[in-house]
Amino acid sequence: MPIRQMKDSSEQHLVIKTHLQNTMNQSQKQPKTAQNGKGPPHQELQNSKPHNQTSPPTKNRGRRRGRGGRKSDQNDVFMRPSSRPCTVAHKPVNQVCDLVGSNANGAVGNGRSLCATEMGFPTSSKSLSFAPRPGYGQVGTKCIVKANHFFAELPDKDLNQYDVTITPEVASRTVNRAIMAELVRLYKESDLGMRLPAYDGRKSLYTAGELPFVWKEFKIKLVDELDGINGPKRVREYKVVIKFAARANMHHLGQFLAGKRADAPQEALQILDIVLRELSTKRYCPIGRSFFSPSIRTPQRLGDGLESWCGFYQSIRPTQMGLSLNIDMASAAFIEPLPVIEFVAQLLGKDVLSRTLSDSDRVKIKKALRGVKVEVTHRGTVRRKYRVSGLTSQPTRELVFPVDDNSTMKSVVEYFQEMYGFTIQHTHLPCLQVGNQKKANYLPMEACKIVEGQRYTKRLNERQITALLKVTCQRPRDRENDILQTVQQNAYDQDLYAKEFGIKISEKLASVEARILPAPWLKYHENGKEKDCLPQVGQWNMMNKKMINGMTVSRWACINFSRSVQESVARGFCNELAQMCQEFNPEPVIPIHNARPDQVEKALKHVYHSSMSKTKGKELELLLAILPDNNGSLYGDLKRICETDLGIISQCCLTKHVFKISKQYLANVSLKINVKVVASQDWPEVTKYAGLVCAQAHRQELIQDLYKTWHDPVRGTVSGGMIRDLLISFRKATGQKPLRIIFYRDGVSEGQFYQVLLYELDAIRKACASLEPNYQPPVTFIIVQKRHHTRLFANNHRDRSSTDRSGNILPGTVVDSKICHPTEFDFYLCSHAGIQGTSRPAHYHVLWDENNFTADGIQSLTNNLCYTYARCTRSVSVVPPAYYAHLAAFRARFYMEPDMQENGSTDGSGHTSTKSTRAVGESGVRPLPALKENVKRVMFYC
Repeated sequence: MPIRQMKDSSEQHLVIKTHLQNTMNQSQKQPKTAQNGKGPPHQELQNSKPHNQTSPPTKNRGRRRGRGGRKSDQNDVFMRPSSRPCTVAHKPVNQVCDLVGSNANGAVGNGRSLCATEMGFPTSSKSLSFAPRPGYGQVGTKCIVKANHFFAELPDKDLNQYDVTITPEVASRTVNRAIMAELVRLYKESDLGMRLPAYDGRKSLYTAGELPFVWKEFKIKLVDELDGINGPKRVREYKVVIKFAARANMHHLGQFLAGKRADAPQEALQILDIVLRELSTKRYCPIGRSFFSPSIRTPQRLGDGLESWCGFYQSIRPTQMGLSLNIDMASAAFIEPLPVIEFVAQLLGKDVLSRTLSDSDRVKIKKALRGVKVEVTHRGTVRRKYRVSGLTSQPTRELVFPVDDNSTMKSVVEYFQEMYGFTIQHTHLPCLQVGNQKKANYLPMEACKIVEGQRYTKRLNERQITALLKVTCQRPRDRENDILQTVQQNAYDQDLYAKEFGIKISEKLASVEARILPAPWLKYHENGKEKDCLPQVGQWNMMNKKMINGMTVSRWACINFSRSVQESVARGFCNELAQMCQEFNPEPVIPIHNARPDQVEKALKHVYHSSMSKTKGKELELLLAILPDNNGSLYGDLKRICETDLGIISQCCLTKHVFKISKQYLANVSLKINVKVVASQDWPEVTKYAGLVCAQAHRQELIQDLYKTWHDPVRGTVSGGMIRDLLISFRKATGQKPLRIIFYRDGVSEGQFYQVLLYELDAIRKACASLEPNYQPPVTFIIVQKRHHTRLFANNHRDRSSTDRSGNILPGTVVDSKICHPTEFDFYLCSHAGIQGTSRPAHYHVLWDENNFTADGIQSLTNNLCYTYARCTRSVSVVPPAYYAHLAAFRARFYMEPDMQENGSTDGSGHTSTKSTRAVGESGVRPLPALKENVKRVMFYC
């Protein structure tokens, strides 16, 4: 693998032969400074319950925490000296986990030994605070970029919150909003004192200034849109109680935005966000934090009765420049508002008017339409709406129902003819069932149309995903123009709610100072023609280069599952690949084996045993597998059998690549193969990681198995968990324990930052202490976020020197000012070159830093790591540890049963997390099968 080149072999640090300074020596010259004097809490969770929670939360409950700490001088060097020892905590924390560690020869800062007796603790778990910003980065070429953030002027009005209680209770926000809209229409000029309130659709109402009352009850009548088929529409009456709750502290918000207070006033921010969303909620279809409408852009068909709607994301954010309105473009799949018969025809891909539906057709229609709103079309201007609950098993012509108390039966065909003068033409089709199961009503398909504006929430097929991505893929200039046009169309200066609350929004993109970090030099083997190289615009190639730690593959075999690939073609492909890999035996152990895709297990075991017999018991080092382009479950089945049953490392290749051999493809495959048969965690080659996966509950953001203990009848209390296993793996590979741990954590929402840090930092502490009582390496805990909506654009799209070939900002572009957090240690980094669409910078938020990184230190480390991704000769968009964790989690899903794959037993971050000792009955999570030992030793998931 390529590694980043060192300036001096005696100084093994993270950054090598770059344009950076010597980080170790300079950092040791700096005087010691205090960070915040706080360590993680040490009480047992059973005795210390943060925020009165008895167990790790599984939902986003918002964050409440203290802040504090100093801002260091902006001229800090890359690593600040350690100012305090680490702490040992004793709190149970139980997701794929990858860590970057350093051994004694490659410490990331000073190598001071740490002792548990020196460690201090806060008096309460609530005193845990995030790392403050240590200053601003200076390294790199300075430039100006534009961000899709729009400055929002802070209102000077008195903002009030009122509790709203609606009786009977309503689950639908849409209905709640309709009730409140009617209340405002009736009482704005009287009881509400001319106030125009903003409503969150649930329990809170907000006003600019006080209402004339502290408590008041209203009675509101509303027509029910979804009711029974017969009779007039029902009018429902609701009791609405409005009661004063609190006054927002706008001074607090001002202090926070100015960096004078570290705790964000979430209530004030929430009010402003809801106010700015109020008008768009009425105009468009709100989904989450985004708004969609067919009027924004013409919908595009996705197939099978679906279409894409364009929309925009909107969120108010606290930044260093003050309040910022983040606006981004969005797209989502909606059910096309078609006549039901036409929708069914698209869904089934065939004419449904002249043929009888099969049982499988009925099941498919039922799944697609259950829960969908439809409106009737057989009653002229009366367009009543109903929600589909099912599909009849009989065709319409056979359906009868009682019409009176005497059980007089009448057919559906007769009823619609007599009642509405509507002749049902296609009586061979089933009817839609609406209403509940006890009293279901029948609606003929041809008398119904799907109501517009219903988002499709089920899984899209590959064709639909491709079509949706084609719609959403926009060049940076086009995306920027659409964002600006959206802001202008929203006309916030004319927004009655914004005016009411005194909020003013700029119509100009934020202009932000940025820096382009230099790419690191990459070192290759001394025997190659090119011993090192400097990537250009985030890319390089393998021409004339040789891997430093390249692996020799002597024993390999090939299995061909593709009927269209002849044996001679497969043999030619294997020869070409062997030549590209160089250290690759040109002859397989056994002849290429042809097999049927539906007999994957039989074929794999045949090749395995035949090879073992030929090599007299020596295991295969690699299995090449040629797969059909559309292979269904074949890939997953092959990986599961190879890695959990046979213990074979495999490399799959698609038929289209076998027929059309390119050197670039062969080079990429050789990179993947090299990663799978080489296992090293030795410093300074930070390109290899030990990966562990274990299953945990759906939508669980906290990693459950980082550290755990259990009772063994013989050994007593036994310690285990992913962190402990990784530490042991590191020590086996290097002969050293990590002196420092850098934890890049993906898949965490902002509202969970505090809880994730609290529990997982404690798990790291306990795992370390379980190995040796005084072993507590300093930890840096960094959240990696890709699912955000900040986009960075070149200041001048015509300046080719400031953009890559796709028109995106250059790789290495980093921003840590203006649009970043007012006080905390975060930054945006676009570490990769764009290929198509608009690049999304990764957002890194340093929650905890006992290694005392400077801004330049952590930004340069992160950027440089992005050049060490083992599967391609490009810099990638997020640090490899997070990338590999995704790959390992995705691979682990193939180890589950097919029904579990469909249901998706993953946590909220998409992580599936391989070593679980829990029984199914204990947690509801089925343990994953264990990997074979020879598979564990390598980066199998690559």
